[in-house]
Amino acid sequence: MSASPETRVEISILLDFYSALLTPRQKQIAEMYYAEDMSLSEIAEEMGITRQGVRDALKKAETQLFDTEEKLGLVKRFQLSQERFEFIIGRLERIGAETGIDFSDIVKAAKDITE
Repeated sequence: MSASPETRVEISILLDFYSALLTPRQKQIAEMYYAEDMSLSEIAEEMGITRQGVRDALKKAETQLFDTEEKLGLVKRFQLSQERFEFIIGRLERIGAETGIDFSDIVKAAKDITE
């Protein structure tokens, strides 16, 4: 079971948003696999279950994460908000450079929101 780097990043982000909705076991397995980069065999050994049991729990967790994002769309909305703030920050910085108007306090506040 080898996910592409893009998929691993996507699932890691979904875990940040929705891990509380997983069962404790699913959450632990998903975090070990995606955050700690442990193999299925390593997780199975540590948890005292079969490699297939780890794979099944991981697949169920992934399905739940993707289904939850499809229904709620929180990650998509968050990423869109981030893009909009970055656009606003860039425009303010450019306008400030062109006009000499100091927008540094607004830019700082917008950057604080995006962190």
